[in-house]
Amino acid sequence: MATGSGHYPIYLLHDVVKKREAKGVAFRLKVPSLRIDRGEKIALIGESGSGKSTLLDMLAFVLQPSAVGAFRFRPEEGEDALDLDASWQRGNLNILGDMRKRHIGYVMQTGGLLPYLSVHDNINLSRSVLGLRLDGTVEHLAEMLGIADQLKKRPDALSTGERQRVAIGRALAHRPAIVIADEPTASLDPYAAQNVMSLFLGLADEFNSTVILASHAWYHIKSLGLRRLAHRTTRSKGSKLTETVVSG
Repeated sequence: MATGSGHYPIYLLHDVVKKREAKGVAFRLKVPSLRIDRGEKIALIGESGSGKSTLLDMLAFVLQPSAVGAFRFRPEEGEDALDLDASWQRGNLNILGDMRKRHIGYVMQTGGLLPYLSVHDNINLSRSVLGLRLDGTVEHLAEMLGIADQLKKRPDALSTGERQRVAIGRALAHRPAIVIADEPTASLDPYAAQNVMSLFLGLADEFNSTVILASHAWYHIKSLGLRRLAHRTTRSKGSKLTETVVSG
């Protein structure tokens, strides 16, 4: 297992709010306080529509909050923390995009693989975007994920489980500080889900990546040592407003 130089906060959030409204129905996500340290494995558990993906998108700098007390990001020890709210307010989207590209890997529920690229090139995509040389990382990940014999194939020739393994490899290949996973095993049967999740978390340990995972099935990952964020969802009478509060 790879080890870092110590635990320190990657994310520090205080009084962060995201509001959405459509056709008279409103949703509000509130994050009174959240700290995520380097190397942690975090689980956000909740039913569909409870704001899990909204929080993940904010942590990946894809979605701008509606209101912020503080939203700070420090991917590497010794660096100054980035004030993400200031970047959003100033429209510094290039800075946010560069941070996302260098420091974050994302595993989507559907895999999100490019159908015209081989498995090898899909896994290597994050490295290619950053101009990283071929150094055996792709082959190592494929071997550990059990898809070493699939590298020349395209995604449509793979099973659902194999595609999710490719997506995990792609998210980890550039050795990001953070890997965000949105229901990464939702389309798999329970046995395959447990197997893929174990592989994923083991590789994240090896690469010293922090994991932030959203799921609706706590029983699948309870035994894997993740820290569960406090998560409470309430609905108003008539279901006109759904509010989720997350802290940890």
